[in-house]
Amino acid sequence: MSAPRRAAVLGSPIAHSLSPVLHRAAYTELGLVDWSYDRFEVDEAALPGFVEGLDSSWAGLSLTMPLKRAIIPLLDEISPTATSVEAVNTVVLTEDGRRLGDNTDIPGMIAALRERGVEKVESAAVLGAGATASSALAALAVICAGPVTAYVRSRERGDEMRGWGRRLGVDVRVADWAEGSRALDAPLVIATTPAGTTDAVAADVPQNPGILFDVLYEPWPTALASAWSARGGAVVGGLDLLVHQAALQVEQMTGRRPAPLAAMRRAGEAALAAR
Repeated sequence: MSAPRRAAVLGSPIAHSLSPVLHRAAYTELGLVDWSYDRFEVDEAALPGFVEGLDSSWAGLSLTMPLKRAIIPLLDEISPTATSVEAVNTVVLTEDGRRLGDNTDIPGMIAALRERGVEKVESAAVLGAGATASSALAALAVICAGPVTAYVRSRERGDEMRGWGRRLGVDVRVADWAEGSRALDAPLVIATTPAGTTDAVAADVPQNPGILFDVLYEPWPTALASAWSARGGAVVGGLDLLVHQAALQVEQMTGRRPAPLAAMRRAGEAALAAR
């Protein structure tokens, strides 16, 4: 029997995280009976001590807010993907004790869209300007051929999105949040805002909408996602993103490919239905 291996998700708050459900489902499907995956309430102040206390049984960590940037100084190396948005959501702990950081949110977004047949779009709109919006821009750098309009609440947020655009090679144009209904005419709309924020524009979904990627998974469906589906538009949800980014984490931490995407999605759907 192989030695037990450990992994976990860290963040604050963390009780709501679906990561344990998804990773454990993958371990079961892959026959990794000696692997465990837990969650730990860890804030920025406690993070260095937690990381220093990890022993050789640990294979990896998943990071959620507010730790995606705080983890960077504690790592030996971070991938170009993580560097591009200054955010790490995955740490792989090697046998020789090195800590390698990556960001699976960005390829997870791309994979979730490709699963629905979205390979390239001519333009896109992003609702919001937080950390998830910068990851969305990084994904759009791969799949969007033309401009991206970011709908934001302040000039400062607009400047930040333009800065990310320059860094990522995306033609970012900024519009006021009050004009958010105009975003819905884009071929691809990525909503990155907290629950309830886009409810006000749900009534403005056009007759023949394109693709909506709403990064929320709870509550689901959002008012915008429901209205979009009712108009016949394609919807990619937050659970799709969560499953794809978690699958990439499983592959990196365990070395087993491919991760069992279908089993992970079923487990996530069941967990959400039970809440």
